[in-house]
Amino acid sequence: METPGSVARAQGWFNLVSGMWPLVHRRSFEGITGPKADVWLLQTVSGLLVAIGWAQIRGAGTGAGTAHARLLGTGTATALFVVDVRYATPGRIRRIYLLDAAFQALWLSAWFRSRPGGRCAGIRGKRAFPPRP
Repeated sequence: METPGSVARAQGWFNLVSGMWPLVHRRSFEGITGPKADVWLLQTVSGLLVAIGWAQIRGAGTGAGTAHARLLGTGTATALFVVDVRYATPGRIRRIYLLDAAFQALWLSAWFRSRPGGRCAGIRGKRAFPPRP
């Protein structure tokens, strides 16, 4: 079973690298995912993925940091999964995004499995954060 810290670090690196790719070499990214009409939007999403990934990597060492990394990770994976499926299925964006949806589903599964008893944060009364002092 994965530990929450290992899932946070792994997903953090995945988000960081996948966010950096279009910033470092947009031509190869668009060669696979298709041309983008709004470069500013591509750069915004990429920058957000880099920031999320970095926060997950840095937060993986402590209990509270890992709890934040879990929330960032599950929220990001859910949002990307929904957008990927919603727009790739009818062909609005390239079907290669269904591969990304599969990766996002794997991240959600890893977070689910990393929780004792297989319960995700916030489900059945479990708190994502420790109580405030």
